[in-house]
Amino acid sequence: MNDDLSWMLDSALEIPGALHAVLISADGLLMARTKDFDKDDADRVAAAMSGVQSLSRSLAFFCEDSSQLWRQTLVEFDGGWVFLISAGDGAYLGVSAEADVDMQDITFRMQQLVGQLGKVLVAPPRENLGAHS
Repeated sequence: MNDDLSWMLDSALEIPGALHAVLISADGLLMARTKDFDKDDADRVAAAMSGVQSLSRSLAFFCEDSSQLWRQTLVEFDGGWVFLISAGDGAYLGVSAEADVDMQDITFRMQQLVGQLGKVLVAPPRENLGAHS
C-alpha cells in the first residue's frame, strides 16, 4: 500500500456520510486505502471493484454506442452507496458512503481527488541508459 496516497484518500472522507475510500489497479490490486479501513477488507473490495468496472464497461452497447467511454458506476444498497470512477490509466477510485450522503458533493470531491492523484500516479518516462554489453 502506498501511504503517500492514503492521506489523499482520507480527504474524500471530509464529506459528511463518506465512509471509506480505496484506490485500485485495473487488475484488482489495492494501491491505497483510507487509514481506518482494514487491509483485508480493502483487498477484497479492490478485487470486487475491478470486476464491477469490467462489467460496467461491457454495458456500453446498451446505450446504443459501444464506443462510449465508461465514466463511473454507482451501486445503491439499503444503507448506502458505492461510487467507482476512473482515476487515470489503469486506476480506479472507489468510495463508500451512507445513504444520506450528498451525492453531488461526494462525486465532486472524488473528481477533485482524481485530479490530485493523476499528478502523483504519472511516472516520469525512463531515461535510456544505453545497452549493457
